[in-house]
Amino acid sequence: MAALRILKGRSACWIALACLVVPMFASYYFDDMFSSISYLFEDSSLTQLGWDAAGYGKYAGGYSVLCVFGGLVVCGMLLDRWGVRVTGSIFVGMMAAGAGLVLYALKSGSPRSLDLAFVGCMFFGLGSEIAGTAVTRSIAKWFRHGPMALAMGLQLAIARLGTAFAMVLSPILVAQQAGHVYTLEETARPAMVGMGLMAAGLVLWALFVAVDAAGDRVNEAAEKSAGDEFRLSDVGKVLMDGKFWMLALLCVVFYSSIIAFKKFAGAILIPRFNVPAEAAGWMISMLPFSTVIFAPLFGMLVDKKGHGARWMIIGSVLALTAHLLLAFAPAGVPFYGYLSMVFLGFGYSLVPAALWPAVPKIVPDKVLGTTFALIYWVQNLGLMSFKILAGNIIGKGVLYVELMFVGLCVAAVAIASMFSRAESSLS
Repeated sequence: MAALRILKGRSACWIALACLVVPMFASYYFDDMFSSISYLFEDSSLTQLGWDAAGYGKYAGGYSVLCVFGGLVVCGMLLDRWGVRVTGSIFVGMMAAGAGLVLYALKSGSPRSLDLAFVGCMFFGLGSEIAGTAVTRSIAKWFRHGPMALAMGLQLAIARLGTAFAMVLSPILVAQQAGHVYTLEETARPAMVGMGLMAAGLVLWALFVAVDAAGDRVNEAAEKSAGDEFRLSDVGKVLMDGKFWMLALLCVVFYSSIIAFKKFAGAILIPRFNVPAEAAGWMISMLPFSTVIFAPLFGMLVDKKGHGARWMIIGSVLALTAHLLLAFAPAGVPFYGYLSMVFLGFGYSLVPAALWPAVPKIVPDKVLGTTFALIYWVQNLGLMSFKILAGNIIGKGVLYVELMFVGLCVAAVAIASMFSRAESSLS
């Protein structure tokens, strides 16, 4: 009875949020565990694992393969059909299983370790994206009549704290040593920590399932009412909405300019600004650390002031400024590396804080899971392509890969401006 009284109170939504953030923290950590030590894969002779930059790019690109080839869309529809508890549980489990296969591949040292890790990353990626969709849909449900942008900002902040944890911890776990050949055990250390976080995430997800089910019983509200059932024809209505495509394309270009960058950040920042790996790790960690502070603050601002599209434009301009600095600032001056991360961190806080709460405003609840999944599908198509492209061109020089990121940011500014005009024409 005490638990039911808690679920009736204002604290219920915050209890649910506290359970939801841990699986996402684990997901973000595992996804970025090699970002600040990507120099390990500049040459296949540096590790017993034997991966080079192109191989690492293939592994990183594996995250998006199942997402791109239909998995996200189909599973998003299952999310609306079966609900977050059933669908989310399946894919949180898949996320952990995929991470386990990656860990096995890293420790096995087999000639097919890259292929095994690629497959593991595929399952981890699909599991993570649907788990993330379930988390976002759950926040929209629990905070429908409350501070939704703040809640989404808090979830995003804590999830990206997982990225920051990876950026700082990985160079400590795998210390940079000149002329050293890194053993399988050394290379796998970040993944071993990641599996411990995955275990905690599974426990907290199970607790959320119990809280969510109890909340529905207390409020006498099923996840879908009989008159509001999901239909396949609803997907067509979403796809015909121009605002949906603007948000989806903004996700592609904006997130690719940051997430694909993070995968190769160490290989970009170390030679560009002449800093050691540990300093580069701290430099990169400014991205997620800034969102821990500013994503919730910007979420509160969006809740209170509105005008989300304007914040998307400002955030995209800040990301563009950061990549222009990374491309053209004087070489060997660490100050410009830190300054670029400040600009990129602000942009990485502003755009998502305004973008994700905009989605529930353009579609009904019954297709919210499908809509998020469709946006993630388009996003992952770009992420897979740009990660692989970055891995193939970074060997030609840092400038070439940075010019690609500059182009993506220019496109983000243009799309955010189009969305702002579309919103203004309807107001």
